[in-house]
Amino acid sequence: SRQITQVYGFYDECMRKYGHAGIWKAFTDLFDFMPLSACIENQIFCPHGGLSPSIDTLDQVRKIDRFAEVPHEGPVCDLVWSDPDDRTGWGMSPRGAGYTFGQDITEQFNHNNGLTLIARAHQLVMEGFLWHHDKALVTIFSAPNYCYRCGNQAAIMEVSETMETNFLQFDPAPRRGEEQQAQKRCPDYFL
Repeated sequence: SRQITQVYGFYDECMRKYGHAGIWKAFTDLFDFMPLSACIENQIFCPHGGLSPSIDTLDQVRKIDRFAEVPHEGPVCDLVWSDPDDRTGWGMSPRGAGYTFGQDITEQFNHNNGLTLIARAHQLVMEGFLWHHDKALVTIFSAPNYCYRCGNQAAIMEVSETMETNFLQFDPAPRRGEEQQAQKRCPDYFL
């Protein structure tokens, strides 16, 4: 939402880099049209955040009218802001939007929809990715050194033709004026 982009610095970054809010407005308008999720080969469900107590099936996700700003509550909000937790069932999110959900919820959703995995983002994880719920769900965080201060790695998940997953981890690019350090990890196809 526009409010969230202001709280977490995107608005300020646009103002700093471009001197006006036009770029921020164009991006936030675009965000209203981005898909809520994707599904890879009917096996890997990919929302930004997580699951919703209002949604049991992928067909229910497909029927949502997406073309609007993310509301503060409801199934759209939940898909964008909910997080996995070490609890059972549903819980209130400490973030104030969406829910937390336990392994039982993940397993039930995957079973009901014939899924093998939920791959989501939305939470900082220090090594770029983190498995949850006995590898039924993975968090993938693709922003290295989040907010220029967290020191985290980022990751990208590759999915092979046989649906096997592999994670590429990477460090942030050096900031302008900083000395470049040797790369710790480099995917083979860059050699």
